[in-house]
Amino acid sequence: MSKPRILIARAVFPEVVEHLSLHFQVESNQEDVLRSPAELAARLADKDGALTTGSERIDRSLLVACPRLRIVANMAVGYNNFDLDAMTAAGVQGTNTPDVLTETTADFGFALLMATARRVTESEHYLRAGRWNRWSYDMFAGAEVHGTRLGIIGMGRIGQGIARRGAHGFGMDVVYHNRSRLAPALEAECKARYVSKEELLRTADHVVLVLPYTADSHHTIGAAELAQMKPTATLVNIARGGIVDDAALAQALRERRIAAAGLDVFEGEPQVHPGLLEVPNVVLTPHIASATVGTRLAMANLAADNLIAFFDGRGPLTPVNTPAVRTIAPST
Repeated sequence: MSKPRILIARAVFPEVVEHLSLHFQVESNQEDVLRSPAELAARLADKDGALTTGSERIDRSLLVACPRLRIVANMAVGYNNFDLDAMTAAGVQGTNTPDVLTETTADFGFALLMATARRVTESEHYLRAGRWNRWSYDMFAGAEVHGTRLGIIGMGRIGQGIARRGAHGFGMDVVYHNRSRLAPALEAECKARYVSKEELLRTADHVVLVLPYTADSHHTIGAAELAQMKPTATLVNIARGGIVDDAALAQALRERRIAAAGLDVFEGEPQVHPGLLEVPNVVLTPHIASATVGTRLAMANLAADNLIAFFDGRGPLTPVNTPAVRTIAPST
């Protein structure tokens, strides 16, 4: 019997490609070509599985064009690039890579908070432009972090990691809002208190967004929410683009209705709203919260292991849906 055919949609570590080649007929993309939806569908038409990133949209039209496809393993904890209802109805398994990136992403979230509060990017640009010629008492005076109130919207694994860093490392008063309240033991571990979204926005000195993107969470932070925040507050988004109304945020930053923002994700990325590029009081990074060598390798290996376990008959390690069995033509 021939090996299943898989597509690795984007460039990954060469050792991961080599490992997958022991189990599958692999078409890789080490040139890292970005393919259109039609080009992706054409590549997947004769494939049994795929290893994808957040840039590959798996939707109903693609599934119709790819009748052999049985599993798509996302190299990300998020999977808003999946039309999960369509995949489930079509009998296509989806998987993600939770846990392996939790601590690294929490590290970055807190680093972005610190850089935003302490005006790191703004002051570096000032220095690089050759404008620093004397000291002054208020030069790039930013916001305190230690001992302030940290508000977290989305209290999953990463949100809990940020809460622990704030409470235990910086003595912050941590409040959170989530779809459901954490168990008392987890709240105690994080030293976090559940509050309404309105109270969080109204009282937090630093607001961090770590919730998954869904239709319900679209523009969780828009003009109305920004108006509820303190003018001295900061906003950090390491969740997904679309959680924040980037146009409304750019206007709020320009008008100094909040002090600053730190963003790792954007609506329509890799495009960035031009208004965000024009204001000084924002720290911008290109979706790199999980970007350490060790973590990205762990993510790629988990995606690969999901493919291997699925085709070995053991079942996926980290499924995100429970599809019916897809009937496919025999391999040739």
